[in-house]
Amino acid sequence: MLRPYKAKKGIGKPMSPSPAPMQQPERHPIPGVKNLVAVASGKGGVGKTTVAVNLALALGKMGHKVGLLDADVYGPNVPIMLGTNQEPQATADRHIIPVEVGGLKMISMGLLNPGDKPMIWRGPMLHSVITQFLRSVEWGQLDYLIIDLPPGTGDVQLTLIQTVAVTGAVVVTTPSTVALADVRKAIEMFRQVNVEVLGVVENMSTFSCPHCGQPVDIFGHGEGAKTAIAYGVPVLGEIEIDPRIRIGGDTGKPVASLGESTPAAQSLYKVARAVASRLAEVTATASGPSVTID
Repeated sequence: MLRPYKAKKGIGKPMSPSPAPMQQPERHPIPGVKNLVAVASGKGGVGKTTVAVNLALALGKMGHKVGLLDADVYGPNVPIMLGTNQEPQATADRHIIPVEVGGLKMISMGLLNPGDKPMIWRGPMLHSVITQFLRSVEWGQLDYLIIDLPPGTGDVQLTLIQTVAVTGAVVVTTPSTVALADVRKAIEMFRQVNVEVLGVVENMSTFSCPHCGQPVDIFGHGEGAKTAIAYGVPVLGEIEIDPRIRIGGDTGKPVASLGESTPAAQSLYKVARAVASRLAEVTATASGPSVTID
């Protein structure tokens, strides 16, 4: 006979407020890099890499000097999306020269470990390679270094946050309930480690029917904005479901590389401008007001 369940002491109580931000070690910027932007997601399959690649390309087309670091060591898809398999070169002092493609400086494990061989690495090895990508790559002078993080809140994210001063994070989600449950964890992670959340991007937001022209909310719509509002962070934009965006990534010709006048790229450029605006706001607040005494 089953006995009635009796809650143990302390279980079933309301959730306590989020703990205070964690004490972090001193984090230094990368010489020459003005803004370091992490593109993150709570879960896979939301189009995070697509957003990161097109964001970097759009910022470059807007006249900025941009780098792209593919930190998704287990699934490095940036080289495929940029259509390159060029191997990075090394200098005499063992520094890495990033590959230049589409006006971007780029580094990825996919260039160093091409093919289908999996990366079966534990935490310390991940820490080492991410640190090398950040500190041993000759990035030069950059306005933005975009970092495509792996999904989740694991070792790579922690290494990045502990190693360098991240200017801000862009969190990518779809409108589905499952994705939103995980994006909230990503926002909380960045807040716990004192990284500014620049805002939320709702990807795969709406599909325009090619027959009737009416919008179809395949995964829902607007839930990303609701989550952003609940956490007090901006909505950086909504990106529609457009086959041309997917085809661009699959063929190594992302739509943002075609310019802002390309219909499929316009929402991506809106996101890029929103990110640039938020970064300007964050850096101005960080530097504080200046006082001139005559």
